[in-house]
Amino acid sequence: MTSFGALFSAGDASRSATLIGPGVEALGPYRMVGNVRLDARDDLRTRLALDDRRLSDLALCLRAYAKWGEGFIDFIAGDFCFALWDESRRCLLAARDRLGIRPLFHALVGGTAFVSDSLDWIMSHAEVPRDLDDVWIGDFLIVGFGLDFDRSARRHVRRVPPAHLLKVSAQGESLRRYWRLEVGDPVHFKDHRLYTERFRELVAAAVRDRLPEGRVGISMSGGLDSPTLAATAVAVTGDPSRIVAECFHMTGMPDEEAHFSTLVAAKLGIELRLREGDDLVYDPGWRARGIRTAEPSLTIVQAQLGAEVARRSGEAASVWLFGEGPDDALPFDRDPYFSWLWSRRDWLGLGRAVLAYGRVKGIAGWRATLARRLGPRAPAGLQGYTVPSWIDPDLVRRLKLGERLEGVGRADRAAHPWHPRAVSAFNDAIWPALFDDLRFAEAAGGFEWRHPFLDLRVLEYMIALPPVPWAWRKHLLREAMRGRLPDEVLARNKSPMVRNPLLGPLGRHGFAPLSGGKAFRRYVDPDRLPPPQSLPAHLDGVIAAHALDYWLAEE
Repeated sequence: MTSFGALFSAGDASRSATLIGPGVEALGPYRMVGNVRLDARDDLRTRLALDDRRLSDLALCLRAYAKWGEGFIDFIAGDFCFALWDESRRCLLAARDRLGIRPLFHALVGGTAFVSDSLDWIMSHAEVPRDLDDVWIGDFLIVGFGLDFDRSARRHVRRVPPAHLLKVSAQGESLRRYWRLEVGDPVHFKDHRLYTERFRELVAAAVRDRLPEGRVGISMSGGLDSPTLAATAVAVTGDPSRIVAECFHMTGMPDEEAHFSTLVAAKLGIELRLREGDDLVYDPGWRARGIRTAEPSLTIVQAQLGAEVARRSGEAASVWLFGEGPDDALPFDRDPYFSWLWSRRDWLGLGRAVLAYGRVKGIAGWRATLARRLGPRAPAGLQGYTVPSWIDPDLVRRLKLGERLEGVGRADRAAHPWHPRAVSAFNDAIWPALFDDLRFAEAAGGFEWRHPFLDLRVLEYMIALPPVPWAWRKHLLREAMRGRLPDEVLARNKSPMVRNPLLGPLGRHGFAPLSGGKAFRRYVDPDRLPPPQSLPAHLDGVIAAHALDYWLAEE
């Protein structure tokens, strides 16, 4: 996927914006460039009264703008970022999709606006200052990504947050949010079967909208989410030979992913590529690779290995489907849901929910609950994150990093009355950070990640379902895939990772010595950074410090 950029001299109203990138679309006084993949194209064509199916998604967006003006953003959905020049209004518009799947950066320097999906592209212009954003760096050292949707590692370059529209004109910049995740009352059907039928319909539509010509890849585990996508892709295409799945599994630790994914592939009749991941999580020679990223990244310690895997994946398929979504959309918010029904005095609904809970949990579930209650209590886990001792104390005080971390890792209980964890999960900066990490593989492998469960039709439906019973052990997926996936997979409990797979190779190889330059010492005290043989529980913090040191040394 090739990057694009836009330049506009906001201080000179007589000059037009310059749009740079492949496939610039033009229509009358409008020009548009970007990376756009739309959902529900047929619905949009109908609204626009267009019969021409040869029009690109970018061209459809431009025609939507010509019809509805800035309001067109409410009529499009999918994965997108773009820049649009309106000659008649003398303004530059730029927007990012609702969940931030595609990136978008902007800077206003000396009266010139820079907009691009590439931070490197903006930084390639000499007039853009290279100052670092200390807040972003502080966040990175603690959690591995920025906690603010609008910050980047560069102080003078900002991200356009997800679901925001940027407007630049002679009057300056403005930014407005055009969408929020809002869920009203739960979805209710009289016929129980309609819940799963509707889910299958929506997932099928999402997969269909994301299918390329030829083969499609599935990043598949042995759980429920990605196998559901694989089964849906087979059903939508009617041709199992078009589907190739890839499963990474660990041999040096308890891991049954290979076994269960093999069962899925055999049931569906699709190709499965098993890859041992033990030697792919850490590259001992990562510092010598010379790989440059626009911002510091935790994945730099495996970037070379990841690029090699990505190239092989790109040879197999031009599009790979990623199964993230149901874990966050279907948390078991039982108590908030029961409390909400009680507060509404919905005694019939509460009674039905209690009966549904007893039925779906079953005898085995109640036995497990009883065993937990009667057995020894496990110690409470760490809540959120802590500020590591090796971060410069002056930085911690100046940026109030401890206060910034309050609430990280905790659900916002006020986010929603009956499904709070689901709604708050999709207002978390970890999602754009995940997409940022995935883009490295896209660039290295020449393919595109797509996310059917994050299609708004699917996502909003999952969140709107009553958590009792549909979120209990992802009951929705288990019922929807009954007969479509192996019974052994449907009955499987979720298997958490026992330990961080990086611990083994880091213990054997360790880190190369720090550069420890002056810029690095502004943030980290190298003398207090733990050695590899005594890595702390929060391993990512140590990796972040080494990744930052490497990135600064490459500046």
